Amino acid sequence: MTRPPGDAEFAEFASARWSALYRTAYLLVHDHALAEDLVQTALVKTYVSWPKLRVADAAEAYTRKILVNTALSWFRRKSWQKEHATAELPDRGTRDADPEDRRWLVDEVAGLPPRQRAVVVLRYLEDLSVAETARILGISEGTVKSQCSDALKRLRTTLGPEIVPAGGTHD
Repeated sequence: MTRPPGDAEFAEFASARWSALYRTAYLLVHDHALAEDLVQTALVKTYVSWPKLRVADAAEAYTRKILVNTALSWFRRKSWQKEHATAELPDRGTRDADPEDRRWLVDEVAGLPPRQRAVVVLRYLEDLSVAETARILGISEGTVKSQCSDALKRLRTTLGPEIVPAGGTHD
């Protein structure tokens, strides 16, 4: 059986982008199996549109947008989430901002509401601009800024100002 034209290009694209897409997915859903499902879903949808996406930059942006939008859709369904409300926040103790040990930061980001989490992941962890983040999420730049501000305020409350300093922008 012969492969359709473009399959080899798509396989190369998927292989080259898998790690970055998985990292973004994991930071969004905070679950390894769901992150893999999310990346696979995004890549399947990208494959369907592959003939229209021959430019690598367009394909990557398209795939990332699918990934984020699918994650947000899953959040709205909430059937896959297992959240339990608590009367008080657990004691977080003192944390060192050592870049080698960021697990606690990932845990805190995972506790953000879905839209805020998506904004933080894209802006700070994927290092996208406000305009790129707005385009991927399908929201205005002002909404990106306000969601980012709200998320940082929330993280600052739980992590402390020494970990999440006030002021400054990331453009």
